[in-house]
Amino acid sequence: MTPADPAPLIRFERLNKWFGDSFHVLRDIDLTVARGERIVVCGPSGSGKSTLIRCINALEPFQEGRLLVDGIELGVEGREDDRAVTRVRQRVGMVFQQFNLFPHLTVLQNLTLAPMHVARLPRARAEAQALQQLERVHIAEQAHKFPLQLSGGQQQRVAIARALCLAPQILLFDEPTSALDPEMIHEVLDVMGELARQGITMVCVTHEMGFARSVADRVVFMDQGQIVEQGPPDRFFDQPRTRRAQAFLERILAH
Repeated sequence: MTPADPAPLIRFERLNKWFGDSFHVLRDIDLTVARGERIVVCGPSGSGKSTLIRCINALEPFQEGRLLVDGIELGVEGREDDRAVTRVRQRVGMVFQQFNLFPHLTVLQNLTLAPMHVARLPRARAEAQALQQLERVHIAEQAHKFPLQLSGGQQQRVAIARALCLAPQILLFDEPTSALDPEMIHEVLDVMGELARQGITMVCVTHEMGFARSVADRVVFMDQGQIVEQGPPDRFFDQPRTRRAQAFLERILAH
């Protein structure tokens, strides 16, 4: 990166994380994400993908190295700055495998909860913003239903709209289609693709390789807690440079 280049929106510097005393889940992670960049993180189960993105919004602490999000440094475990964590979480939205919607609240109530109680928006403004985000994910007609009245794909689109309601600079996806029936996967991937084309910075953990090839600016392949390979989708899929990436792609693309 030259001095003239803008600072990355996310920067990992030799980041290490352990679970307990023995499981070294992230090993010397060096990674930058530019503003507006779309990153897909892939790799076998247990390779550290979800832990990596959970560090970005401080859902997981780390023990060594540095992590900066929009210039805000998140301290290592035991030296976290609560104000820094709050500032980062105001900039980062996250969509999980499970939808994590409150079943006793309507879709609209689920979406207005954080804007009203965290951002202190008046109800009318929060509801108008929520409806705008529901339109964005093509599900505004479901605003007054309860989550359990919706399909899995619809619930995940509600979860995406909820993440957008605080106008995040970064959107994280942790295997957002893994809990869906096969026929519902594409409706969620289509919405994610539309968001990507609108310029939001995205870091997505997924095994949906078609999505990665068509939407990502860069694919990051992890194994055993390390970034083994990364590059543009065409190069990664057509000419993987490492045997571990080759074996992974042979296995996953055969399904």
